Amino acid sequence: MIITHIRLQNWKNFLDAEAGLRDVTYLIGANAAGKSNFLDAFRFLRDVTKTQGGGLQKAILDRRGLSKIRCLHARRNPQIRIEAHLAENADEPHPKWRYVLALKSEAKGANRPVIAAEEVYLHENGREQNLLRRPDAEDNGDPERLTQTSLEQIQSNQAYRELVEHFGSITYLHLVPQLLKYGDFIGGRQMENDPFGQAFLERVASVSEKTRKSRLDRIQRALASAIPQFEEIRFVRDEVSGRPHLEAKYSHHRPHAGWQREDQFPDGTLRLIGLLWLLLDGDGALLLEEPELSLDEEIVRNLPLVIDRVRRSLKRRGRQILLSTHSQALLENKGIDGRAVLRLERVHEGTNILAPTENELELMHSGLSAAEVLLPKAHPRAASEMAL
Repeated sequence: MIITHIRLQNWKNFLDAEAGLRDVTYLIGANAAGKSNFLDAFRFLRDVTKTQGGGLQKAILDRRGLSKIRCLHARRNPQIRIEAHLAENADEPHPKWRYVLALKSEAKGANRPVIAAEEVYLHENGREQNLLRRPDAEDNGDPERLTQTSLEQIQSNQAYRELVEHFGSITYLHLVPQLLKYGDFIGGRQMENDPFGQAFLERVASVSEKTRKSRLDRIQRALASAIPQFEEIRFVRDEVSGRPHLEAKYSHHRPHAGWQREDQFPDGTLRLIGLLWLLLDGDGALLLEEPELSLDEEIVRNLPLVIDRVRRSLKRRGRQILLSTHSQALLENKGIDGRAVLRLERVHEGTNILAPTENELELMHSGLSAAEVLLPKAHPRAASEMAL
């Protein structure tokens, strides 16, 4: 199952925007167009499903309050609203699930964030039925209930648990190699959900030995074709501390001199390992920001092909990918479905999400790439005038 449609109202810099999504969706746009804010809407849906140590109030608190989430251009209706559709594939005529969440500030008292509306719809046997509509009579009798979504309440979400579990399985990763290499020296607390890969090695260690070996074997084959002199990758534990490590072997005239640990890996190698691992791990949507960073241009050019091959090779349906990019090389890949590229454009009041026009799709069908047709429109218009 994938998220096929998203609508954002008063969410950060999106006053009112919506978009259809594919199995793999590419987000392009100038700096500050809102690509990270767009991805954060999916992280927010994940965060509100947490039954322990999370939920709606923490998700809002982690984003520094409702006022920091609400679009600055929201004037007539200050409610924040997210609507998400889910289906087995992007071409289904009707979504299987439709979820709506609207938020507002409490009218009196502590002025807390509360639910203005929460709705769940299930399309089954040719018709759509409403499974949840809040506020309901119980909410009216106990307004405290409106501080929590039904998604985070195990006792009340059984009828739409599939929806809850899908949102809960959303993963975000923007692996920062320095946090992984020098975590012992940097110190500091590890962020919840590990968005920057600080605990990536613990993630690798957490799966069974059989699963870990199978995944590392596949990653090894991919790395061997992309990295000169690369031969082997293995998982080890420190003999003293028991901490997990990855070691890679490179060809060398001395047979035991070619092994290196992750703190010696090039940044691009670490980011590529993290990307490949997550493509093999999990079922929910995977959110990636600029996966091209630190990677060789030719590897970047082939990333869409790598992603497609991994998704097709899995017995289960490969996870949905939403990635933001500025890369000319990545978007030059002509295997990218033109319908899968969304362009974010800043306007006078917020950001619009633009799907390719019929003319743009026709140009890409005729042999031009997304880099040629769409990327030039995503560049800042006055970039050539930038100076100090």
